[in-house]
Amino acid sequence: MKVIEPATPEQFKQYYQLRYDTLRKPWDQPEGSERAEDDEQAIHAMLVDDEGEAVGVCRLHLNTPQEGQIRFMGVRGDKQGLRLGDRLLSYLEDRARQLGATSITLQARENAVNFYRRNGYDVIEKSYLLFGSIQHYKMAKQL
Repeated sequence: MKVIEPATPEQFKQYYQLRYDTLRKPWDQPEGSERAEDDEQAIHAMLVDDEGEAVGVCRLHLNTPQEGQIRFMGVRGDKQGLRLGDRLLSYLEDRARQLGATSITLQARENAVNFYRRNGYDVIEKSYLLFGSIQHYKMAKQL
């Protein structure tokens, strides 16, 4: 497996489909809700298997020149628990450093807080409720 930055229409199709399947479809959200207005300014990372199929996705954008933000982390259900998300995070943290960022922030779903803690992130505060049922927590890490 390797992390790539999707570049072709087919790669982006896989990227957004996995983002939808992992982060929106389970909550009966419409297709298209997996996209964000600032996606074109973001750095997208996709973990692909040996056949080139997407198994994980995530993105990074800079809130300020010093602060990156991770969003839309998703790993295919049959590949969860294999520490694949660690690889995506590490890749995007390195990209953030290359861009001059000194910290990263994110909004973690409650069930992902321990994953991010294991990767060096600290809970800053309880933040918002997504879809009326998914509690999020603002987390941050110094790079």
